[in-house]
This record gives sequence, C-alpha cells and structure tokens, in this order.
Amino acid sequence: MSDMANLESLNPMGLLMITPTRMDKIEAAPNTPLASTDPITELKNALHPLVQYLIIERIIDHVDDARSYVLVPDVAKGTESLAYFSAGQYLSISLAIDGATVSKPYSISSAPVGALKGAYTITVKRSDGGFASCYILDNWKEGDSVVASGPEGLFTYEGIRDAKQVIGLAGGSGITPFLSLARAVVSGTEDFCLTLLYGSRTSAGILFKDEFDALEAACAKIKVVHILSDEEAEGYEQGFITAELIKKYAPAEDYSLFICGPQAMYNFLDAEIEKLDLPHKFIRHELFGEVKNPEKNADYPADALGYEYKLVVNIRDEKVETRCAASETLMVAMERAKVPVPTQCRSGECGFCHSYLISGDVYMPASADGRRLADSRYGYIHPCSTFPLSDVELEVPSK
Repeated sequence: MSDMANLESLNPMGLLMITPTRMDKIEAAPNTPLASTDPITELKNALHPLVQYLIIERIIDHVDDARSYVLVPDVAKGTESLAYFSAGQYLSISLAIDGATVSKPYSISSAPVGALKGAYTITVKRSDGGFASCYILDNWKEGDSVVASGPEGLFTYEGIRDAKQVIGLAGGSGITPFLSLARAVVSGTEDFCLTLLYGSRTSAGILFKDEFDALEAACAKIKVVHILSDEEAEGYEQGFITAELIKKYAPAEDYSLFICGPQAMYNFLDAEIEKLDLPHKFIRHELFGEVKNPEKNADYPADALGYEYKLVVNIRDEKVETRCAASETLMVAMERAKVPVPTQCRSGECGFCHSYLISGDVYMPASADGRRLADSRYGYIHPCSTFPLSDVELEVPSK
C-alpha cells in the first residue's frame, strides 16, 4: 500500500461515510435480548461472591470455651453453592447486634474440599472483651441464618513464593487456619511439609488436640509440637515460642514461617524472628484481629490516653456526629453510632474501610498500617486500625 493510501485510510471523514451502512446493519439485526450473564461473570460470582447466605447446620463444642460452626448454603435466600477457598483464608461474618451491624473475620478451619461438598466450618473462641465472639457463643443456634462474605485473606501457601518446608507458629485461636492448612496437605490439595509449634497455657486447654494427633498420624508431612506456658508436662515444650525453639525444629534447608495468634504474641515473636535472619518473603503474618491497646506501642504519645474526642462521619449525603475514646479505633466508635461502615479484616490490611481523613490527628500502629502508598500519600486511613489524637472528621465509603 502506498503512503498516500495509508493517509487516506486514516482520514476521519471516511468513518463518517460508513455511518449509514452501520445503521442499516443495526436495523436489520434480529431483536434478540443479550444474555443476562456470560461464563466469565458466572465464574467470578461463583468464586468471589460479595455475600453468601448460610445456615448453621451443626455446632461442635471444644475445650477452653470454643465452638465450631458448620455452615451450609441457605438456598432459600439465593446461595446455592459455596465459593471455593484456599486453606488459610477467612470469612467476614456480618452480625446485627443491638441495632448496629458489625463485621468480624473468622478463619475457615475445614479443608478446601469441604466447600465442594457444601460446607464451611469456622471456629470461635471466647476472648475477654470480645464483642463479636461473646455474641456468637451466647446466641448462635443450629438452624440460624448467617451472612458472610466470600473467602478472603492472604494467609495461604504459594509455591512460587514459599519454601517446601513450613514452620507454623500458633497461639490460642490462631490455630484455626493451620487446621485448614494441615487438612489440605493430608487431602492432597496442598503439597508442603508443615511443622506446627502451637502455644497453649495448659495441656487441658489445647484446642484441636485430637484432630491434629489424627492428622499427624495420617501424614508424614505433618508434625505438631505443643508448648505450654503455664504448665510443665512430659512430652511438651515449656515456656514461649522463641528463636531458639524455632531453630530446634527448623530444617537445615530453606523454610517459611507462618504466624497466627493474638497481638501480644506478634509483639513478642517479631523480635525473636529478627534473630533468625530469614528473607522477608519467607515470613507470613496472618491478621491478628481487632487492633487494641495502642499505648503498648513505643511510639504512641504518652499523654494521649484518657481523652475522648468528637468524631464527625460523612457517609453518602449524611453527617453523623459521635464520640470516640483515644483507646478505641474509629471503626468501633462508628459501629457504636450505627454507621454502616464497610469492613472485612478489621486489622488494617484489606483496605475495605479506607476513608478520607478530612481533618484531625490520628495514630496508626506501624504493624497495622496496611495502606497502599497512594492512600497514605493522599490522606486516606483505615479506620479499623486508627485511633484519634484530636477531634476527627472523615469521609467514609458507603456499603
């Protein structure tokens, strides 16, 4: 094609000349409605639903005031099957408590294959001051309806990143994602070796002791070491999970560390893990749940506690004014004021609740500041991990 022909093909007037032809073809086309969904959208909705309606099929009691809840699809409300998940992920459970809507993440403790058979299992352990856990344990019954998100979270094994040998560090109810990971290894869904160091107060309070004994007996890739902080007993390690204890059970080759437990455990372990000099990619932290006790962080202003501040929330076309104590997150204050804030992880990671800070001074623990660089640069915060240091005004996204 000549240069002149090329120039003519780029002439915009040529596009206008074909308009009548295009209109004729449109008029002649059959008036057949387009498909309401396409295969890609159907797959996306199946794997990543915004909401799942579930029913409590069975409740299982455990030691130390913990219970497991087996959840199945509520077909009558439109959930015909469960979204598949990766071992280590969680569901964000929506709870209506005293007129306020609260979302709380709970790790799935069942194996991923269970979702294909129509059931999830989550495990809830009562914690001191645990608003959601106490409500669930005191109120949920078999047959009750439950509203949940699709599977969320990044506490999963990735062969392209993680070593084939994994050392799991768990404390308290932080054992639940490891139960799912171990079950996935035993069922063949995952392929890695898991050595689990599990800290409990006493031997009588070990959660899922029988289940892990059975998994360890069934598969050579699973090894469980129990550490007791408040008791000395034969066959158990005593004290806390330290760098020396990790080295004792770690393999000679590369290994990944997966850590899940209460915030106090993270505060202790982070210093111990530094002694191991592991590449950062081999260290995986799970969300530790509600961010509390900001005063325990060295960089928290010493004179900030004991104050209560005005919190103004702009959401849609509404403006809500409430109070927020320096010791509580903005998220907790908004939920108490019945502001419908979108949230999933409640640990500063997922960004579901990211909100624009219009005015005010706030404090975010570095360990719970999961903002993207752009959010941080342009004045956005995660209310679930942010504490007020003055009167605050926010613009919050609607659900």
